[in-house]
This record gives sequence, C-alpha cells and structure tokens, in this order.
Amino acid sequence: MQTNGQPPRISKGVLWLGYVLSGLPALLLVFSAVIKLMKPPQVVEGFAHFGIPESLIFKLGILELSCTVVYLIPSTSILGAVLLTGYLGGATITNVRLGESFLLPVIAGVLVWGGLYLRDHRVRALIPLRRKQAGDD
Repeated sequence: MQTNGQPPRISKGVLWLGYVLSGLPALLLVFSAVIKLMKPPQVVEGFAHFGIPESLIFKLGILELSCTVVYLIPSTSILGAVLLTGYLGGATITNVRLGESFLLPVIAGVLVWGGLYLRDHRVRALIPLRRKQAGDD
C-alpha cells in the first residue's frame, strides 16, 4: 500500500492485458454499431425478430458507438463502462425475453469491466480484491 499520494503502480504486463481485454469488447461494439448504421437487410430482420422498430436501428447504433467512444477515452472510461453496462444489460434482457442466448452481451460486459479493472487504478480502489490472509475467516 502506498502512502505518498501516488496511485499504485500497475505492471506493464497487467496494463497490456487490461488494454487487450478492453479492446475486445470495444472492437465488437464498434463493429456492431457500424453494422447498425449501415442497416443491411439482416440487421433489419434481426430487429424485427426482437420486436424493435426499424426506426430505432440507427439511433441505437449512434448510442452504442457513443458509449464505446466514451469508454475508450482514458479520462472518461469509467463513465463509458457504466454506460456500456446499461446498453449491454438492455441487450441481455432482450435476448432473455425471447429465450435466445444472452452470453455474448454478458461476456462483453465482463470484459469491459475486467479490462478496466486491470488498467485503471481508480477502479481497483473502488473494487479492492484482496487475497485471504491468515486470520481471515
């Protein structure tokens, strides 16, 4: 534990792992947003299957892209993670409602927060994981 007011140092390996884990869902979400903005017939059919009006496809693409950009900017990454959690929560419940697999949005959410945890000392301070020490029960 450091007491000099400086955040704890994160090793280069852990930092890079955090960037990789953050990059995976970011790439997925950017791809998903761009596809929504292009609105190919498969996307329109998919939204119809989920009961979502075609008029919302472009708006959801902009929302998804905006949340992802906020997540990728280091100074706003925590806000971006919170926004993406809400977005991915909506995707999860949409899949659950129709009895479809909901693993992809859940895994994406775990990667968003896991990558951020590994690369950002503020998240580590907010959610301290610690090893069980002698005397802990």
